[in-house]
Amino acid sequence: MMKPSDMRIILTAAEQPDLISFAGGLPAPELFPVEALKKASEAVFTEDGPVSLQYSPTEGYSPLRSKTLERMEEIGIQANLDQVMITSGSQQAIDLTGRLLLEEGDTVICESPTYLAALNVFNICNANIVDVEMDENGMLMEVLEQQLQENPDAKFIYTIPDFQNPTGRTLSLERRKRMLELAQQYDVLILEDNPYGAIRFSGTPILPIKHFDTEGRVIYMSSFSKILAPGLRLGWICADEVVIEKYRAFKESADMHSDGFAQRLTSKYMEQNDINEHIKKVNTAYLDRCNTMYSCVSQYFPEAVTCVKPEGGLFIWVELPDTIDARKISVACLEQGVAVLPGEAFFATESQSNALRLNFSNASEERIIEGMKRIGEVLHLELRTEAAVK
Repeated sequence: MMKPSDMRIILTAAEQPDLISFAGGLPAPELFPVEALKKASEAVFTEDGPVSLQYSPTEGYSPLRSKTLERMEEIGIQANLDQVMITSGSQQAIDLTGRLLLEEGDTVICESPTYLAALNVFNICNANIVDVEMDENGMLMEVLEQQLQENPDAKFIYTIPDFQNPTGRTLSLERRKRMLELAQQYDVLILEDNPYGAIRFSGTPILPIKHFDTEGRVIYMSSFSKILAPGLRLGWICADEVVIEKYRAFKESADMHSDGFAQRLTSKYMEQNDINEHIKKVNTAYLDRCNTMYSCVSQYFPEAVTCVKPEGGLFIWVELPDTIDARKISVACLEQGVAVLPGEAFFATESQSNALRLNFSNASEERIIEGMKRIGEVLHLELRTEAAVK
């Protein structure tokens, strides 16, 4: 479960501009298409007037849902309008899933480590969280099958297949197909959380698990937060019509509908602009920042440190020597003006105390270099102190 101190690190970093923050999962604000959104906003007010500020349908603004369908078609997901519901960010989609599918004691199977805010939802639902180890190609399918055998009543498998949060790893095509086979064999749902899939800046795109789904077994969710702007708080769920109707009932009781003006604004922006061209600009910037951070690991960190170089997304996962406590390091880094997040926050059961998640998207290359130097100094000092004690 996420600890208050972890949240304080993120919030403190967000509020202090002088602090170099690698702690959050924030996109780069200087890349938000502010001028284009201004123009889209004016068009919404001109064309829709007061209607744009009125209550909206719970399932979402139809033109935006249609454009969402088009985005999914581009990556290989075929669906219809009744299979899509707009949510207040993908976080609400996870929360609604917990409310819809979980009762106290129900089992959820997830990657280890995994998205900490998803773990918070599952913990609030008093779920039994069972985790599955990963390697460089994502969740280990033999371990997943073992967990399915041991937990035959599991409600769903939760996975982030593309540039996983926190590790940046991507689930291979072979394992995506195998996961769906196992879900069919053991009659369990898959919750495919894909907020980062469009943020690919190297390698070859891989079809989503939902592409192979012929039984309505995969609930797919994504977000506009990483490809447009998180402040709009818009995401979506794609599932069979019967399932979407159940989600709709839960959303009605939660907030009636997601921000209607934000939905019209996003739809108008996509009508007036090529969002894929915008995403290309974002990915070009993130590639440079990722490469800078990755090279800094070998340049400034101790040799015993290892890390995963992602092909997209927002994060690099750093594993320190076993003797180093990442939480202690995070405190020391904060004293040096750098915010980092200890990896233990992302584990459901047995935590890994020697890992850090570093976010590269929300800092310039100059600040990344300076921040990584400071982290490196902290790590070298810790190792020298350990050696002196021995």
